[in-house]
Amino acid sequence: MKGTVHYELKDNVAVLTVDNPPVNPLSEGVRNGLYEGMEKALTDDSVIGVVITGNGRAFIAGADISEFGGKPEGHSLNDVFNKIETSVKPVVAAMNGLALGGGLETALVCNYRIASPSAFVGLPEVNLGLLPGAGGTQRLPRLVGPAEAMKMMIIGSHIPANKALKLGVVDDLSDDVVKSSIEFIQSVKNDQNHPQIRNIDKNIIEFRGNDDVFNEMKQFAAKIRKGQFAPGQIIKCVESAVNETDFDNGLKKEGELFLECLMHPQREAMIHIFFGERAAAKIDDVPRETHKQEIKKAAVIGSGTMGGGIAMCFANAGIPVHILDQDEDNLKRGIGVINKNYEMMVERGRLKPEAKEFVTGLITSSLNYDDIHDVDIVVEAVYENIDLKKKIFEQLDEVTKPETILATNTSGLDVDGIASVTKRPEKVVGTHFFSPANIMRLLEVVRGNESSNETLATIMDLGKKLKKASVVSLNAPGFIGNRMLFGYSNQANMLLLEGALPHEIDGALEAFGMNMGPFRMFDLVGLDLGWRARKLGKLETPLQAKISDALCDQDRFGQKNGKGFYNYVEGSRAPHPAPENEELYIKVSEENNIERRQISEDEIVERCMLGLVNEGTRILSEGVAQRAADIDIVYINGYGFPIWRGGPMHYANSMGLDKIVDRLDYYFEKTQSDVFRASEFLRNLANNGQKLGNAPELGDREPKKSFNVVNAGDL
Repeated sequence: MKGTVHYELKDNVAVLTVDNPPVNPLSEGVRNGLYEGMEKALTDDSVIGVVITGNGRAFIAGADISEFGGKPEGHSLNDVFNKIETSVKPVVAAMNGLALGGGLETALVCNYRIASPSAFVGLPEVNLGLLPGAGGTQRLPRLVGPAEAMKMMIIGSHIPANKALKLGVVDDLSDDVVKSSIEFIQSVKNDQNHPQIRNIDKNIIEFRGNDDVFNEMKQFAAKIRKGQFAPGQIIKCVESAVNETDFDNGLKKEGELFLECLMHPQREAMIHIFFGERAAAKIDDVPRETHKQEIKKAAVIGSGTMGGGIAMCFANAGIPVHILDQDEDNLKRGIGVINKNYEMMVERGRLKPEAKEFVTGLITSSLNYDDIHDVDIVVEAVYENIDLKKKIFEQLDEVTKPETILATNTSGLDVDGIASVTKRPEKVVGTHFFSPANIMRLLEVVRGNESSNETLATIMDLGKKLKKASVVSLNAPGFIGNRMLFGYSNQANMLLLEGALPHEIDGALEAFGMNMGPFRMFDLVGLDLGWRARKLGKLETPLQAKISDALCDQDRFGQKNGKGFYNYVEGSRAPHPAPENEELYIKVSEENNIERRQISEDEIVERCMLGLVNEGTRILSEGVAQRAADIDIVYINGYGFPIWRGGPMHYANSMGLDKIVDRLDYYFEKTQSDVFRASEFLRNLANNGQKLGNAPELGDREPKKSFNVVNAGDL
């Protein structure tokens, strides 16, 4: 039975300490311990009150997710909460650390709450497709008002203790929460009544019968939780908290809506991602005890958008970072952009002025390679030219310590080729940050053939410190994300050639849940990147890029010059229709003997998703990704796939692999496109009724795609 609760008497106060490392979730042992501890305290006449606290860094950090869907043993959470809330003796939550989900709900059934200044509170269940199901939706609005409560639950973020005090979630802060709680109980031991949140209605009465606050929150949820089911249920729960005069009726409504969330497919998808992110941080053949280098100082080569963003990642993590560039004007411009980014954060209240001074003080810069001789890691972040990168790595190999890790920020170049010019290939690794690097969570860690276990373990640990969702990829063209993008983009472009318009394709895929449709994405990235690469390499334009290249021939490069697949107004990223392009679409289709037709939204989504899924199965079959969930993490955190669908591989599993193969076969017969040629790996799984999971064992893997057979037209 997981977890326990220690019972101790201090100055006639019963102190119940939850001990269920590492974060004290409310598992069976904890629930039973709290119930029995309360019962013992209530039947002991010498006890004047109860303090509930946690051991270690957490008070109680939520429910035990591993128990979801199972039949609870022992005392239920409702039994425990009822025992605490109906106590005739005062109960204080001594919130020593994280109080999240069921942990905050535990504190809300106590009479008083005293928190450590370093504690965080929150109801983040929405991140798992759920709502607070133990009274949180009913009690929190009574403390902080319905608007603030809904915002907290819909955002699902952690609130620092000082803000929680201002909002009224906690009553006081203390550096020694247990001592202060005991002293507080001594001061109120003669009081006849102690407050119960269930009986507080001063913060909700004014909203009864008024739908304005709920309508505003529906708009808010639609904006930040697009397509998600749980936020709407949270709003309904708070409506009950406000409009129901009987508190228990509100609790009943919360229970009903919680069950609806629990049974909804979004909950399974989002919990899949929750566990997937934790699994992705582990490299199967790198032992857990592998030594990790300490990263005390970093350097970034290149001061452009990517280099500046990566430098901010290090500074935000408290790691001093030196930016090196060969052009003084570029360097000044890059440092200026970094300062402007931090100034905007201060203006928007996301960063305190003193914090800005601290992080900017960690960033230094120069034009001299000798200035980075003592760093522990260098991240090269120049543009995608392998010859330039090799030249830089030769210099880095000469000027840095032998133990310095040399990382290349590349979106698809050969990491082994870059490592080959150094005397330390075991210290070379790919670190594919996503732009803007200081905001995007994804980090693809590209494992070279000679990257050592220590190097990999260090980079994965560093990713955690930089607050990234890190995923390991083998060194193969396009790695995981950009290679998968090929099948998806290919079909978006083919649909355009066959008759669908950019806004129709984007609209269908955004309705499916993608953050941004493919043609908006192409305009954002720049249509001229592939066009210029093909021109430089004197390569033939592939069929799927014919329209894009034709637009570039007319100086339509995307957002960078205000016209691409869409038109843009200066200073805005909002796309506007470009009907002037339609004649060109028709012309290119005719030149390539493609008859244009009306295409349904269903076909648009199906073909693009099949292209995405099929390439993902090939990546898995080659062992480029360790597991299917890793691919899901990449696509959700780097490419805007809706988290509530669980990622493309989870989506395929939920559809059924037999159905996926049937539809691939159907489109392959129609188009003869390799995008729809089902991999043997996928076909075998479907035939055996299996799902996409881990990569095959080494001997069963399909041959990995080689860099020397790939050109700019392939990816």
